[in-house]
Amino acid sequence: MDEIITFLNNCVWSWPLVGLCLAAAVYFSIGTRFVQVRHLGEMIRLLFHNDKSRKDGISSFQAFALALSGRVGTGNIVGVAMAIGFGGPGAIVWMWIIAFLGSGTAYAEATLAQIYKQKRGTQFRGGPAYYIEKGLRCKWLAVAFAAITVLVCSMFLPPIHSNSIAMSFSNTFSIAPWMIGVAVAGLIALVVIGGVKRISRVAELVTPFMAIAYILLAVVVLIVNAPAVPGAFRDMVLSAFGLHEALGGIMGAAIAWGVKRGIYSNEAGQGTAPIVAAAAKVDHPVKQGLVQGFSVYVDTLLVCTATAIMLLATKCYNVIDPETGAFLVQSDVASLGQPGVEYTIAALSTLLGQGWGGIVISITLFFFAFTTVMAYYYYAETNLVYLLTKMKIGRSADGLKEEKRLIYILRVVFVGAVLFGSLKEASIIWSLGDMGVGLMAWINIIAILLLSGKTFRILKDYERQQKAGKKNPVFDPKKIGIEGADYWEKEME
Repeated sequence: MDEIITFLNNCVWSWPLVGLCLAAAVYFSIGTRFVQVRHLGEMIRLLFHNDKSRKDGISSFQAFALALSGRVGTGNIVGVAMAIGFGGPGAIVWMWIIAFLGSGTAYAEATLAQIYKQKRGTQFRGGPAYYIEKGLRCKWLAVAFAAITVLVCSMFLPPIHSNSIAMSFSNTFSIAPWMIGVAVAGLIALVVIGGVKRISRVAELVTPFMAIAYILLAVVVLIVNAPAVPGAFRDMVLSAFGLHEALGGIMGAAIAWGVKRGIYSNEAGQGTAPIVAAAAKVDHPVKQGLVQGFSVYVDTLLVCTATAIMLLATKCYNVIDPETGAFLVQSDVASLGQPGVEYTIAALSTLLGQGWGGIVISITLFFFAFTTVMAYYYYAETNLVYLLTKMKIGRSADGLKEEKRLIYILRVVFVGAVLFGSLKEASIIWSLGDMGVGLMAWINIIAILLLSGKTFRILKDYERQQKAGKKNPVFDPKKIGIEGADYWEKEME
């Protein structure tokens, strides 16, 4: 079974998907006239704009923080080490490229999520399932995306991150994994029981703090190792384009690992971030699209780069030939073997000393992984609600009771998956999680490409209102010929 799943995962994450992700990112960047550059100042301004009269949904910053909590996770520590270990330093440059271009993709999918969102009570629900059904009028594909997302985000992805927490704390503090598992599962249960409001409040408080603290720590490491920093950048650039004397033969691996780990980390095009983007209350969909585009920059250009430069400047990494398994570059730190969290621990230990590096990374990994797991629950719940709606559950008093019961079951399954991952690492879960993310990306990227005309049209509408002197552009779908935007049509009545 392991071999079959590994084979299928390799098929899903083959060159066609890597090429599709890059092509979509280039297409949206050109189609929006590089919105990620032209509106950078607007992205930052909207991030901190808060509508005091808002009673429904969550704020733009909360949606940004919740999406960022899903983006900033173990991929920023373990994923970066793996990208360097199997793709060389040049993989980081390709992570930058996919992040810069992918910001345009993130804008497009978040904007679509806002256009086709639906209101349920005081909450907004949306994401790929909603815009595939309403925008493409392809219900079966929307249901397929929602079903895959529920399965992957509730059962396959949470154990990966909870296992990282358990193993890290167990190795660093000599605490039994089951004790860590129970504590993490209990904390997750307390958060998810409160629904999107509590999840967004926790994300709003924790995510910016943990990202800033980690970046500052990386800056200190760089200052201490300042003479080695120019060489680290040189290795990244030369390796990325096959010009490095020792790594010229793995340029393909650099691109593949950079794009794959980049998408896994920043989630641009994956289809998960727009689920959160739809929850925000804004006056125009483009506003949340711009905010979500900026979150890709924070994840990759800041947090991932912080890890990468630490590893490269301290020379705490190995590069392994993906074909032969031979070491192409070998660290001076003898204990480093296969790429993983040990690389980052070794890098920090050069500054903090043996022992303290592991403690800091364990604590950092806890916050990164915990907030990511928190976001996974929201992705799963939103898509479960979508599926229940298609099954006609939740439209009556009895239906609402049934919906609440099924959501409660989802929470129990989710917390159980977190506990399972803490107690037992299953390699098959990694492959299933990767395969699920790949399937979500395939469906979502094809959908947003087919709907791209709407994302370009709505951006022009937003910019036209700005040029006309309107400080707060509003969205009227009928004026620009967009159908199926039910919530916005009611708002304009």
